[in-house]
Amino acid sequence: MDARDTELAEILDGIGPRLRALRHDRGLTLEALAEDTGISVSTLSRLESGKRRPTLELLIPLARAHRVAMDQLIAAPATGDPRVHLKPHRRERGSVLVPLTQYPGRVQVFKQVLAYREPRLVTHAGYEWLYVLAGELRLILGEREFLLRPGEVAEFDTGEPHWFGPAGTHAVEILHLFGPHGDQAVVRTGPSATS
Repeated sequence: MDARDTELAEILDGIGPRLRALRHDRGLTLEALAEDTGISVSTLSRLESGKRRPTLELLIPLARAHRVAMDQLIAAPATGDPRVHLKPHRRERGSVLVPLTQYPGRVQVFKQVLAYREPRLVTHAGYEWLYVLAGELRLILGEREFLLRPGEVAEFDTGEPHWFGPAGTHAVEILHLFGPHGDQAVVRTGPSATS
């Protein structure tokens, strides 16, 4: 076996454990993932254990279900591709944080998948914007509570006690912007003032 064959075998052998880790991180059973992807439980189990080689027909629906890029499932080596390869950070109980910017002292942008957790209000200096991509977001600001659905946005001063997370037991996917104290959104376009 030459070096290329060895590298290919290592890449293929690593897919099953990555699939299992993604499923566990999201708190999904094989049955729930099978329902979401249309792939049988036995096929999913065999893929995760390495007893079945992955194909594009299997990996594409799995990448969609886990909301990750295909190269995250495969962990293929870099090929001189000019695109930025974002590195997700796994958080407690299935949450994932993907930093989208690297500008210290300025607005930071993250994509987050938040798994269920108990509300715990916090305060800190800054300003936050939340945009819901998928699922339902529960936002608590002091004594007020809001339910945000895909396409809805919230903005608030983080000096006010706050908490946000999934509205139910299913994960919620958001874009999360956090800026230093005093930063606020400046809206440059909007509906016409004349009606």
